[in-house]
Amino acid sequence: MALNPFFLQGSTNEQFLVQDLINEQLKIYGVEVYYLPRKIFSKDNVIEEIQSSKFDDSFLIEAYINNYDGYNPGVDIMSKFGLKLKNEVSLTISRERFEEFITPFLEGMVSGIREGVNTEYDMSDLVERPKEGDLIYFPLGERLFEIKRVEFEKPFYQLGRNYIYELECELYEYENEQIDTSIEEVDNVIEDEGFITTITLVRSSTQATATAIVGNEGMIGQIVLTDDGSGYTSRPTVTISDPVFGTTATAVAITTSIGGVQSIDYIAITSPGSGYDSSNPPTVTFTGGGGVGAAATVVIVDNGISALSITNPGSGYYSIPTVTIGGPSIGETATAVAVISEGKLNTLRFTNTGYGYTEAPSVTIESVDPTGIGTFRYNETVIGQTSGTEAIVRDFRTYASTTPGIPASTKLRVSINNGSFYPGEVVVGTISSARYVVESYDSNSYEDPYDSNEEIELGAIDIIDFTETNPFGEY
Repeated sequence: MALNPFFLQGSTNEQFLVQDLINEQLKIYGVEVYYLPRKIFSKDNVIEEIQSSKFDDSFLIEAYINNYDGYNPGVDIMSKFGLKLKNEVSLTISRERFEEFITPFLEGMVSGIREGVNTEYDMSDLVERPKEGDLIYFPLGERLFEIKRVEFEKPFYQLGRNYIYELECELYEYENEQIDTSIEEVDNVIEDEGFITTITLVRSSTQATATAIVGNEGMIGQIVLTDDGSGYTSRPTVTISDPVFGTTATAVAITTSIGGVQSIDYIAITSPGSGYDSSNPPTVTFTGGGGVGAAATVVIVDNGISALSITNPGSGYYSIPTVTIGGPSIGETATAVAVISEGKLNTLRFTNTGYGYTEAPSVTIESVDPTGIGTFRYNETVIGQTSGTEAIVRDFRTYASTTPGIPASTKLRVSINNGSFYPGEVVVGTISSARYVVESYDSNSYEDPYDSNEEIELGAIDIIDFTETNPFGEY
């Protein structure tokens, strides 16, 4: 027989009543959770894998906890990599509350993308219900859960309509997504997660100083390459023949690679010697280094600069500074290059000792920026001005030293790097405009307390000689 005509079996008012009762029950017996929609930067179009995404919006909504005996105990897995927590939580939220409070914001984002207003990221057209891959912050356990399944037809069409969404969530496994919701309790959960590397920044610096000593007659002023050779795998030894009387000059070869060919770039004089005769100049020979063909001649001068003495090695030098030597009244100005080590001036080498000096000239070592500027912001992008490497800021602070005599260090911890930072380059924040010089960069991440990568690597070095062509045997 037909349905009873005196009962409407799903009129609009009956549906409204059921929805209002459910909303009220959720507000009484539920908990407040944060819903974080995923914004996608890039995705593999072949297997539809999300390669880069971020969560920078959050919506507070009430939810009922369906779990009654914890995070579904018994689902944790013991693997060869340790204990893997598979905690799960099931939550019920109001369909009406989601559609009225969250959906309009998501629709606005999608509309902006379609109209070309914001093309930075992508979002699914699915905005009328919670989406798999979005996150839920569960404040009672201070944990982030990823939505794995959304049940939107349960209970099944009571009075002709559905009223709730049931979210099956699993403990979120961080994969270097950007999370910046501006809600401290949410952001702090993820601050120390993921592959985080450390940039040690230059805190302060002092300018290096040096003095010059004028030499006598018969010095080597320059060593001029007539053939830069080829095939050098290491620096060849430079030998300069002895003078008739006086001291023998010494020099080092500086190599370079052009078009895949390793050759000699220039010869730096470490000691110009004395007593050489310009009518019978010394010979220069190159031995070792694996290459062939290099040849050079020398220029003999009088009253050039015989030595450069470092009076203060300075600090904070992580790129080669320019060395400027004063010129003589009549003659040629000496030139030199600096060699640095661990941020200090290690030695000075001549490229030209000059000539015609009657008194010691001034020597000026280029100074470096003494301090950084500004404060990096959490989750902003920093860019290395030399390497072009980009990364996301996770933490920026100064650490006091516990060792007497060792100064405090300023460290910038970053993640989602697309390369490596170079010592001596400047890193700049895209939002804060903070600028600091890189002292060193550690590409290893030791944030995971169970991380044993370094120990395994060191143990393997003791067992296997990886310098061999095939450490496991011959084929």
